[in-house]
Amino acid sequence: MRVNCVGAIISDGSGRLLLIRRGRPPGKGLWTVPGGRVEPGESDADAVAREVLEETGLTVTAGRLAGAVERPGPAGVLYVIRDYLAGVSGGTLAAGDDAADARWFTVDELVRLPLSPGLLDALVEWAVIEPRSGSSATA
Repeated sequence: MRVNCVGAIISDGSGRLLLIRRGRPPGKGLWTVPGGRVEPGESDADAVAREVLEETGLTVTAGRLAGAVERPGPAGVLYVIRDYLAGVSGGTLAAGDDAADARWFTVDELVRLPLSPGLLDALVEWAVIEPRSGSSATA
């Protein structure tokens, strides 16, 4: 079964990226971009805005598609995740919903975090961040 999901790649004026630490499976305890399932009848842009608000307290507007990945899930589920660049238009940062934490990170900090599998490589491949020494994305 395919499950359509979205993610939001959000940076601030200092070039830091917003990540959430997952509070529930899949990926409990790992850091990733905010996002989740697209509800029936919902556009990707609406899903990005809803998921970011639920997980971070921030209001965002989805921009261009940065890239897409497929990740296996439990019981034969295949998550099809489309990640969009997004800009903050309001709100106050606070972890919510299934996010155990939400914080801004520099790229140097990000490469040292326990990240969702493939996130760092995807961000480099999509030219969202530059490869850093010591990351798996430098090869």
